[in-house]
Amino acid sequence: MTHDTIFETLYQTYPSLRNCGKEIAAAYGILKNAAEKRALIMVCGNGGSAADCEHITGELMKGFNLKRPLPPAEKAKFDGVEGGAAIADKLQGAIRCISLVSQVGVISAFANDIDPALVYAQQVWGYAASPDDVLISLSTSGNSENVVNAAKTAKAAGARTLAITGEADSALSLLCDVTVKLPAHTPFAVQELTLPVYHALCAALEAELFAD
Repeated sequence: MTHDTIFETLYQTYPSLRNCGKEIAAAYGILKNAAEKRALIMVCGNGGSAADCEHITGELMKGFNLKRPLPPAEKAKFDGVEGGAAIADKLQGAIRCISLVSQVGVISAFANDIDPALVYAQQVWGYAASPDDVLISLSTSGNSENVVNAAKTAKAAGARTLAITGEADSALSLLCDVTVKLPAHTPFAVQELTLPVYHALCAALEAELFAD
Protein backbone atom coordinates (compact mmCIF):
# COMPACT_ATOMS: atom_id res chain seq x y z
CA MET A 1 0.00 0.00 0.00
CA THR A 2 1.42 3.37 -1.01
CA HIS A 3 1.33 6.50 1.10
CA ASP A 4 -1.19 8.02 -1.32
CA THR A 5 -3.49 5.05 -0.80
CA ILE A 6 -3.09 5.28 2.96
CA PHE A 7 -4.10 8.94 3.03
CA GLU A 8 -7.00 8.42 0.62
CA THR A 9 -8.30 5.64 2.87
CA LEU A 10 -8.01 8.05 5.82
CA TYR A 11 -10.11 10.66 4.03
CA GLN A 12 -12.71 8.12 2.91
CA THR A 13 -13.06 6.86 6.48
CA TYR A 14 -12.99 10.35 8.04
CA PRO A 15 -14.34 12.73 5.35
CA SER A 16 -13.98 15.77 7.63
CA LEU A 17 -10.21 15.32 7.57
CA ARG A 18 -9.97 15.92 3.83
CA ASN A 19 -9.94 19.66 4.53
CA CYS A 20 -6.70 19.08 6.47
CA GLY A 21 -5.15 17.24 3.54
CA LYS A 22 -2.65 19.94 2.61
CA GLU A 23 -1.31 20.15 6.16
CA ILE A 24 -1.24 16.37 6.60
CA ALA A 25 0.76 16.06 3.38
CA ALA A 26 3.18 18.73 4.63
CA ALA A 27 3.52 16.91 7.95
CA TYR A 28 4.30 13.71 6.08
CA GLY A 29 6.97 15.49 4.06
CA ILE A 30 8.73 16.77 7.17
CA LEU A 31 8.60 13.38 8.88
CA LYS A 32 9.69 11.50 5.74
CA ASN A 33 12.75 13.73 5.46
CA ALA A 34 13.64 13.06 9.09
CA ALA A 35 13.14 9.31 8.74
CA GLU A 36 15.18 9.05 5.54
CA LYS A 37 18.05 11.00 7.08
CA ARG A 38 17.95 9.06 10.38
CA ALA A 39 17.20 12.29 12.20
CA LEU A 40 15.30 12.24 15.49
CA ILE A 41 11.55 12.63 15.85
CA MET A 42 10.53 13.91 19.30
CA VAL A 43 6.95 13.86 20.59
CA CYS A 44 5.39 15.71 23.53
CA GLY A 45 1.95 16.36 25.00
CA ASN A 46 -0.10 16.16 28.20
CA GLY A 47 -2.78 13.80 29.50
CA GLY A 48 -4.41 11.93 26.62
CA SER A 49 -1.92 13.56 24.28
CA ALA A 50 0.90 12.12 26.40
CA ALA A 51 -0.57 8.67 25.83
CA ASP A 52 -0.63 9.43 22.10
CA CYS A 53 3.09 10.30 22.29
CA GLU A 54 3.79 6.80 23.60
CA HIS A 55 1.58 5.32 20.89
CA ILE A 56 3.33 7.19 18.08
CA THR A 57 6.74 6.15 19.35
CA GLY A 58 5.67 2.52 19.49
CA GLU A 59 4.44 2.58 15.90
CA LEU A 60 7.63 4.17 14.58
CA MET A 61 10.28 2.29 16.53
CA LYS A 62 9.21 -1.21 15.42
CA GLY A 63 7.04 -2.93 12.85
CA PHE A 64 3.54 -1.46 12.58
CA ASN A 65 1.78 -2.93 9.53
CA LEU A 66 4.97 -4.42 8.10
CA LYS A 67 7.60 -6.79 9.54
CA ARG A 68 10.63 -4.58 8.74
CA PRO A 69 13.38 -7.26 8.72
CA LEU A 70 16.92 -5.91 8.80
CA PRO A 71 18.59 -5.82 5.37
CA PRO A 72 21.69 -7.99 4.83
CA ALA A 73 24.10 -5.06 5.27
CA GLU A 74 22.69 -4.33 8.73
CA LYS A 75 22.61 -7.98 9.74
CA ALA A 76 26.28 -8.19 8.76
CA LYS A 77 27.09 -5.76 11.59
CA PHE A 78 26.36 -8.60 14.00
CA ASP A 79 29.05 -10.84 12.48
CA GLY A 80 31.41 -11.91 15.22
CA VAL A 81 28.90 -11.16 17.99
CA GLU A 82 28.00 -14.21 20.02
CA GLY A 83 24.40 -15.06 19.16
CA GLY A 84 24.41 -12.09 16.79
CA ALA A 85 22.68 -13.85 13.91
CA ALA A 86 19.70 -14.78 16.11
CA ILE A 87 19.48 -11.22 17.43
CA ALA A 88 19.67 -9.69 13.95
CA ASP A 89 16.96 -12.05 12.69
CA LYS A 90 14.51 -10.71 15.28
CA LEU A 91 15.38 -7.02 15.26
CA GLN A 92 13.28 -4.72 13.09
CA GLY A 93 14.00 -1.54 11.20
CA ALA A 94 13.25 1.55 13.29
CA ILE A 95 12.27 5.13 12.57
CA ARG A 96 14.12 7.08 15.24
CA CYS A 97 11.58 8.52 17.68
CA ILE A 98 11.50 9.38 21.38
CA SER A 99 8.51 10.21 23.56
CA LEU A 100 9.54 13.09 25.81
CA VAL A 101 6.76 12.23 28.25
CA SER A 102 8.56 8.98 29.22
CA GLN A 103 11.68 10.55 30.69
CA VAL A 104 10.51 10.46 34.30
CA GLY A 105 13.89 11.18 35.89
CA VAL A 106 14.52 14.29 33.81
CA ILE A 107 10.93 15.50 34.08
CA SER A 108 10.66 15.11 37.85
CA ALA A 109 14.07 16.62 38.54
CA PHE A 110 13.63 19.59 36.24
CA ALA A 111 10.07 20.26 37.42
CA ASN A 112 11.19 20.18 41.06
CA ASP A 113 14.49 22.03 40.70
CA ILE A 114 13.86 24.52 37.90
CA ASP A 115 10.47 25.00 36.18
CA PRO A 116 7.70 22.48 35.34
CA ALA A 117 6.72 24.56 32.31
CA LEU A 118 10.08 23.74 30.73
CA VAL A 119 10.28 19.96 31.24
CA TYR A 120 9.87 19.26 27.51
CA ALA A 121 11.89 22.29 26.42
CA GLN A 122 14.90 21.03 28.39
CA GLN A 123 14.75 17.69 26.61
CA VAL A 124 14.36 19.27 23.19
CA TRP A 125 17.43 21.38 23.87
CA GLY A 126 19.35 18.25 24.84
CA TYR A 127 18.18 16.02 22.00
CA ALA A 128 17.88 18.33 18.98
CA ALA A 129 21.11 18.10 17.02
CA SER A 130 20.16 18.44 13.34
CA PRO A 131 18.01 20.73 11.21
CA ASP A 132 16.28 17.54 10.07
CA ASP A 133 15.13 16.67 13.61
CA VAL A 134 11.41 17.14 14.20
CA LEU A 135 9.33 17.96 17.26
CA ILE A 136 5.71 16.78 17.12
CA SER A 137 3.62 18.79 19.58
CA LEU A 138 0.22 17.38 20.53
CA SER A 139 -2.23 19.75 22.23
CA THR A 140 -5.99 19.80 21.82
CA SER A 141 -6.05 23.54 22.57
CA GLY A 142 -2.73 24.32 20.92
CA ASN A 143 -1.87 26.46 23.94
CA SER A 144 -0.40 24.06 26.52
CA GLU A 145 2.43 26.05 28.06
CA ASN A 146 4.98 23.27 28.37
CA VAL A 147 4.31 22.08 24.81
CA VAL A 148 4.50 25.62 23.40
CA ASN A 149 7.80 26.15 25.24
CA ALA A 150 9.11 22.94 23.68
CA ALA A 151 8.17 24.18 20.21
CA LYS A 152 9.87 27.52 20.88
CA THR A 153 13.00 25.66 21.97
CA ALA A 154 12.93 23.44 18.89
CA LYS A 155 12.84 26.59 16.78
CA ALA A 156 15.80 28.01 18.69
CA ALA A 157 17.68 24.74 18.20
CA GLY A 158 17.03 24.80 14.45
CA ALA A 159 14.74 21.74 14.38
CA ARG A 160 11.49 21.43 12.43
CA THR A 161 8.19 21.82 14.26
CA LEU A 162 4.90 20.04 13.66
CA ALA A 163 1.72 20.37 15.74
CA ILE A 164 -1.60 18.53 15.84
CA THR A 165 -4.32 20.59 17.53
CA GLY A 166 -8.01 21.42 17.44
CA GLU A 167 -9.34 23.71 14.74
CA ALA A 168 -8.96 27.04 16.56
CA ASP A 169 -5.95 29.24 15.92
CA SER A 170 -3.48 28.85 18.77
CA ALA A 171 0.02 29.58 20.00
CA LEU A 172 1.24 26.41 18.28
CA SER A 173 -0.44 27.20 14.97
CA LEU A 174 1.25 30.59 14.93
CA LEU A 175 4.61 29.09 15.85
CA CYS A 176 5.05 25.76 14.11
CA ASP A 177 6.22 25.02 10.57
CA VAL A 178 3.13 22.87 10.03
CA THR A 179 -0.03 22.64 12.15
CA VAL A 180 -2.74 20.10 11.44
CA LYS A 181 -5.83 21.81 12.85
CA LEU A 182 -8.35 19.02 13.25
CA PRO A 183 -12.04 19.86 12.68
CA ALA A 184 -13.11 19.61 16.32
CA HIS A 185 -13.23 21.80 19.42
CA THR A 186 -13.70 19.66 22.54
CA PRO A 187 -10.64 17.77 23.83
CA PHE A 188 -12.15 14.30 23.43
CA ALA A 189 -13.27 15.03 19.86
CA VAL A 190 -9.83 16.36 18.92
CA GLN A 191 -8.17 13.30 20.45
CA GLU A 192 -10.50 10.95 18.59
CA LEU A 193 -9.34 12.48 15.29
CA THR A 194 -5.70 12.70 16.34
CA LEU A 195 -5.29 8.91 16.42
CA PRO A 196 -6.30 8.17 12.80
CA VAL A 197 -4.12 11.04 11.59
CA TYR A 198 -0.98 9.81 13.30
CA HIS A 199 -1.75 6.21 12.41
CA ALA A 200 -1.89 7.25 8.76
CA LEU A 201 1.35 9.22 9.06
CA CYS A 202 3.12 6.29 10.74
CA ALA A 203 1.78 3.80 8.20
CA ALA A 204 2.79 6.04 5.30
CA LEU A 205 6.32 6.45 6.64
CA GLU A 206 6.64 2.71 7.13
CA ALA A 207 5.36 2.00 3.63
CA GLU A 208 7.85 4.48 2.17
CA LEU A 209 10.86 3.14 4.04
CA PHE A 210 10.18 -0.57 4.49
CA ALA A 211 7.82 -1.85 1.80
CA ASP A 212 9.38 -4.39 -0.55
